[in-house]
Amino acid sequence: MLLKKLKNKIHSEIPLTAFMNIDIKSCDKFHLLTTAPLSMNINDKGTGFAGSLSTITTISGWGLCWLLTQEMGFKNTSIVILKSDIRFTKPVTLDIDCLTKIPSSQDIEVLKNKLIKKGSGSLIIKSSISEDKNTCVSFEGVYVIKLI
Repeated sequence: MLLKKLKNKIHSEIPLTAFMNIDIKSCDKFHLLTTAPLSMNINDKGTGFAGSLSTITTISGWGLCWLLTQEMGFKNTSIVILKSDIRFTKPVTLDIDCLTKIPSSQDIEVLKNKLIKKGSGSLIIKSSISEDKNTCVSFEGVYVIKLI
């Protein structure tokens, strides 16, 4: 239910994600999986457009922060990315599968305590896009979450 709500939220509030056809596929205790078709996110070389790859990794991290805060019971939050680092090591030639790693339970608990005590906190989120077990894109972002 939350995944569908997240997809609707990003598509209505960030129209680019609808144009890119980003989908929120699944979330387990290890990863959030977001996808997008290569055909909507292609460059002049026939591979994944770097801007699209950057967008899906950034949005996936944002979406994971939103899911975590929803699960914690914080319904009204402002989530922004403070800084990020992205590396493009191989071309993306297939439909895009972005795996966003769930932070450790300790990091999640620290965030929850900061939100309760200070009304804000941050998380480091890592995402990757791979093909045939080879990493094509590596992303790390620092997200700041504030209660509103």
